[in-house]
Amino acid sequence: MAAAAGGAFAQTSTTAKPDCSVWGWIHASAADCPLSADGITFYGAIDLGRGYETHAAPFNGDAKTGVSELISKVNNRALWLGVPNGLTQSNFGFKLKQQVVPDWYLIGDVNAGFDPLSLKLANGPKSLADNNNVPLARQSTNTDSARSTGWDNSRGYVGLSNSTFGTLTVGRQNSLSNDLAVQYDVFGGSYAFSLLGNSSTFVAGTGDTELSQYNMSVKYQLAYKHLRAGVLSQVGGYDQRNNAESAYQVDVGGDAGALSVDAVYAYAKDAVTLSNYTSGAPTPDTLKATLVNISAAVVGAKYKWHAFTFYGGYEYARLSSPSDLFGATATANGQTLTLNGGYPAVVQANPYVNPKALQVAWLAGKYTILPNLDLDAAYYYAHQNTYTNAATKYNTGGSSTHTGVGCGPNLNPAIPGSVPQGANAAACAGDEYALSAVLDWRVLKRLDLYTGVMYSEVTGGFANGFIQNNNTAYTSGLRVAF
Repeated sequence: MAAAAGGAFAQTSTTAKPDCSVWGWIHASAADCPLSADGITFYGAIDLGRGYETHAAPFNGDAKTGVSELISKVNNRALWLGVPNGLTQSNFGFKLKQQVVPDWYLIGDVNAGFDPLSLKLANGPKSLADNNNVPLARQSTNTDSARSTGWDNSRGYVGLSNSTFGTLTVGRQNSLSNDLAVQYDVFGGSYAFSLLGNSSTFVAGTGDTELSQYNMSVKYQLAYKHLRAGVLSQVGGYDQRNNAESAYQVDVGGDAGALSVDAVYAYAKDAVTLSNYTSGAPTPDTLKATLVNISAAVVGAKYKWHAFTFYGGYEYARLSSPSDLFGATATANGQTLTLNGGYPAVVQANPYVNPKALQVAWLAGKYTILPNLDLDAAYYYAHQNTYTNAATKYNTGGSSTHTGVGCGPNLNPAIPGSVPQGANAAACAGDEYALSAVLDWRVLKRLDLYTGVMYSEVTGGFANGFIQNNNTAYTSGLRVAF
């Protein structure tokens, strides 16, 4: 994980100056030849490709992933698809680094993720609203996301940086757990090949994808020799377009030779998860809001040995009853709130009367075949306990041939004529798996060509309501950085 927000800025070389003529720029890296003037750097990346999925959902230009490589409720049939953002979220932005006094810098960063096929800015809640009142089997790719705010849907902050006293930044920023996921995932948060990248619910959002970014926050990071620490605190609540009423995270980490380790603790009060209506939406843009309190811990590690780099990590998140349901009861929806991206959402009944324990683990490796050619592979696993309300029909014990009793097999098909998937309640114990491999060839320092595959599968409560329970997604593409 970057020791400080300022660490993301390109550093001027003190040795040989790179050739940044037109020809030299093409062959140089974005860090060696940035598009900079007067302390401001324009930067970004474009990533697009083509893919085939055994159980896919149609393309949606508002969804951050564009297509659903990871198995989801709406995936249902084999498709060839244009694939945006397979290796990296396509994005553009401006960075600021300007010295104000010796060794003190004014820094800033504003960045927007977009879809290179639709040319739309990434907007998870909009992808949900696109599919309001649409039957599940006819829905396009849609997913909740913290990306919804337009020109700063990735980040938008300013701050000060000092080599001794660290970095203090204010604004829209990645959570510390998001930083950890990018640093300790071999695919760096890839949508097409990583469970952690495709679904920020896991690790980056510590149980809620909308917590992967804090819209208004203060972040302080400090590095001393081989040690580092950081703290992130949300400022305000829903009134500041945050995705929780309050939230904070703390990070500690360090390096010992070829080993790097970071650990994050996270807490959030009344965190929001959004979903859509398959029918009966009050208005075309109104969504459902589920609220939850979250306490979570995540640890990530990586170790370099010769041509190999090994990655791994573990998350434990406890999701419990929200502090305030804003008028919701066990049997009725609550009031309408204006949440992520300004979308109205109806608060749903509390599903966490018993706490949900979400556990995530991953192991991965990178083998450097040539200086510009890598083979990456990873295995991801997620598990949830049975957290059904003791007062409901789902907790009467054991499996059963009767619909809605116990956590036995689901007997209600999500789509008439389809095979029911998973357990008969989403709150039953379940697992999610993903296995992926990618060959990444850096043809030029700014250009990657890649090809790979990801297999994903859900069981038990994770699969409840799904049309299919698995997907194999083959993706090839290119990424250009500038």
